[in-house]
Amino acid sequence: MAATLCGKLFSSPAWLPLTQSVRHGSKAVTRHRKPLHILKQKMIAVTKYIPPKPGPPAGSLTPRPKRIEEESGLMRILKRDLEDVFKDNKMVAVAQNSSSNSEDMLVLKHRLKKHDISVKFFPNQVSRAFLPGSPYKNMEPLFMGPTVLLVSKEPKAKQMLLALRGSPQIALLGACIENTLLSRQGVLDYSKLPTVITMQGELVSSLTLMTSQTVSMLQRHPAHLSALLQQYVKQLSPEGSAEQAPTQPTEAA
Repeated sequence: MAATLCGKLFSSPAWLPLTQSVRHGSKAVTRHRKPLHILKQKMIAVTKYIPPKPGPPAGSLTPRPKRIEEESGLMRILKRDLEDVFKDNKMVAVAQNSSSNSEDMLVLKHRLKKHDISVKFFPNQVSRAFLPGSPYKNMEPLFMGPTVLLVSKEPKAKQMLLALRGSPQIALLGACIENTLLSRQGVLDYSKLPTVITMQGELVSSLTLMTSQTVSMLQRHPAHLSALLQQYVKQLSPEGSAEQAPTQPTEAA
């Protein structure tokens, strides 16, 4: 505006002022928001709170009737087979199958078959349907994930554990041996016990030894036998025990 006034006052082209005052407009400082990064925009959009929609008022909807699913024929057959497995076998072990291929399973079956131990496969749905109403209901927590049953008509825990050492993918969880539920540690302790045949042999040998000693004693001279019996009677009598009491310190001295 000052430049315009100066131009009107000094409109003659013959003379121009030495100085002219010119006013420049100041620059306006405006701060624009920097756009957010695309990932931050996505994160904000994902985490944005969405209020739930109001539901229908109470009593406006009738509840749906519950459908009672009947067991299929296949389910009943599998439950019957599982019941026969528990009845016909004295040892039923539960093992977890951790991603073992068909070749490893075939090798394990061959090792267990040498000791008359069979491998059975049942879906967990069948096991959970059978166990609650049976005497083996405490085994239900063992059937989690892919499981395998190792069964035998005679308790062969030691042979089973030796066969499982070569298959680390099969982990023993527990077993029912002679109607007794055992954990993994219980099965290990049971495998260390001697077999029934060994115990019978030890009992027979101890009875035979006592009988042979009695027979040899009876075959000796009657005088020797009577002397032994008299000594035994003296030891049982209170007088004999009183006589032996003071003699014991002298013998020790």
